[in-house]
Amino acid sequence: MKKVKREEILPNEVYAERRTEFRSEVLSLKTSRRVHVGEYLTFLFETTDTIRYQIQEMLRVEGRSSVEDIDHELKTYNELLGETGELGCTLLIEIDDVLQRDLVLRKWRQLPRHIYLQLDNGERAMAIYDERQVGEERLSAVQYLKFDCGASVPVGIGLNQPGMEIDVPFSSEQKQALTLDLA
Repeated sequence: MKKVKREEILPNEVYAERRTEFRSEVLSLKTSRRVHVGEYLTFLFETTDTIRYQIQEMLRVEGRSSVEDIDHELKTYNELLGETGELGCTLLIEIDDVLQRDLVLRKWRQLPRHIYLQLDNGERAMAIYDERQVGEERLSAVQYLKFDCGASVPVGIGLNQPGMEIDVPFSSEQKQALTLDLA
């Protein structure tokens, strides 16, 4: 996946003028790259455009525009994009109730070790996750994952965590979008 470059980042004033159109385009991209698993898990497969949108939004919201600020955001967010044969993904654990969320995040501390993509060759690509997001006692509610698909195409996503075994096949639209992302 192509990384976002500094020259692709618009000045905040220009971005503000184009934000509505850009946001609409990115939300459309996200539709075919968003997968719900179970009651609380949403996986969003990232693209160069979704990451550029995140960077632009961070700079806009925080009112930052220096070269150093842009470089920091580029370094941070470009890490989420996969390399050749990889898909980058943001996992959102969406539990509104604060107490329930805390309990679940403690219980699911090992969850990233049990997430995989089912590939068209019958194999599984286990999630590569950021150890910094797994604390001593609990998991962060936002996880950044990568999946090394090699030359295979993902056809579904699943979990093999004890007590939470789930397999979700991708829709044809999702398979098509992720195949394009790997090309």
